[in-house]
Amino acid sequence: MYFDVASTAPLHPVARQALTAALDEGWADPARLYRSGRQARMLLDAARETVAEVLGCRADEISFTASGTQAVQLGMLGALHGNRRRGRHLVHSAVEHSSVLHTADRHQGAGGEVTAVPVDRHGRADPAAFAAALRPDTALAVLQSANHEVGTVQPVAETAARCGDVPLLVDAAQSAGRVDVPAGWSLLAASAHKWGGPAGVGVLAVRKGVRYASPLPADEREGGRVPGYVNVPAIVAAAASLRAVRAEAARENARLHELVERIRARVPRLVPAVEVVGDPVRRLPHLVTFSCLYVDGEVLLGELDRAGFAVSSGSSCTSSTLTPSHVLAAMGVLTEGNVRVSLPFGTAEADVERFLAVLPEVVAGVRAPLGLDLAPPAGGEGLPAAGPREGAGAGSEHPETSGPITDPLVLDALGKRCPLPVIELAKRIGEVPVGGTVVVLADDEAARLDVPAWCGMRGQEYLGEAPAAEYGGDRGSAYLVRRVS
Repeated sequence: MYFDVASTAPLHPVARQALTAALDEGWADPARLYRSGRQARMLLDAARETVAEVLGCRADEISFTASGTQAVQLGMLGALHGNRRRGRHLVHSAVEHSSVLHTADRHQGAGGEVTAVPVDRHGRADPAAFAAALRPDTALAVLQSANHEVGTVQPVAETAARCGDVPLLVDAAQSAGRVDVPAGWSLLAASAHKWGGPAGVGVLAVRKGVRYASPLPADEREGGRVPGYVNVPAIVAAAASLRAVRAEAARENARLHELVERIRARVPRLVPAVEVVGDPVRRLPHLVTFSCLYVDGEVLLGELDRAGFAVSSGSSCTSSTLTPSHVLAAMGVLTEGNVRVSLPFGTAEADVERFLAVLPEVVAGVRAPLGLDLAPPAGGEGLPAAGPREGAGAGSEHPETSGPITDPLVLDALGKRCPLPVIELAKRIGEVPVGGTVVVLADDEAARLDVPAWCGMRGQEYLGEAPAAEYGGDRGSAYLVRRVS
């Protein structure tokens, strides 16, 4: 079962048909005046009009790019360049796609200023906080329509209303074709392979009147925004599939919403020590994300693949980065053992039921060698992670005394990657009496998120963070936990 359309959707049948036809009819250069060129140009213009109609803009505001990532990057760089006289300040939410973050890093490296607006525990940005981050020299604001990892729908229209004359770029890659495009955007980016079109087609829309100057050398194609030869057959297929998916969306969204709601409700009952993340109400209809304690996300994905399910992960321990998901980190939720399920159109109820039947066995198999007690604590299962109590300072002082915590159990997890520090904590917290303290020394960034999350889920008290040197560590941080039960 393929449950990863948030990464890329299977080619829609309409896209396949349109692509085959356009390969025969639209292969020529649409900039040429001979007959085959004019034919390609008519197909390209029709595709542009189709996309503009679905996105709610003018056809001459649409440019086609090589990907959604390129659309975001060109949109950001072009808007920043076009508004450079206004200033060099960029604002974006803390949970934007990596294409936004990488472009922001480049902008900052070139002397610009960047403000990342925090989000709540559901991954949602607050319009008031977004507006508060704006300055007279703000050249561009960026806010996604819905989060790629957890599906939370952002308050784009409310935020846009507070942006005034600051242009707002909206990354609509996860939502375009599935739900209505939010109002208020100045620039918008989307990606065809997310809605069932062919890979290699992105969309950049720039409203008339928005200051935009291409950051690339001049080119006469695509309104001067995107240089190079356009792939007319792929663009035609992308437009055809977008119209088809949008026509199916009303019916399919209601059905997929019910299936996702079933997963959200039943996974925590079927699998011990699980946290379902993302907004439970304001979310995409086809996507759900949850995190499992004591599980390496990549191992879990491999086991689910062997069981016949293709899913993805925003887990902290990815083989490529060994760093926590920036989205889960910004939300302050558990980062380890993360699973993202995104259902394609046509997913059958029986497929979801089979997933729910297989998942507990797979997770139990991954956890089995650990020998941990996973019985839920009284009143503690699934609770939000508790922050440091008042009086705990940075975590180096006992909340009920004015001095350092004495005689704690110190666990040296330095050099160990998640979920090993939390596993070590779970195994050995029973060695201290109720009211006693455990100190976890760790240099894995995920521990800063996962230790507090573990405390909230297992009914223990997180006291805060202190320098590792206070407890004999030569690097990293010390995370303090009081045993409650």
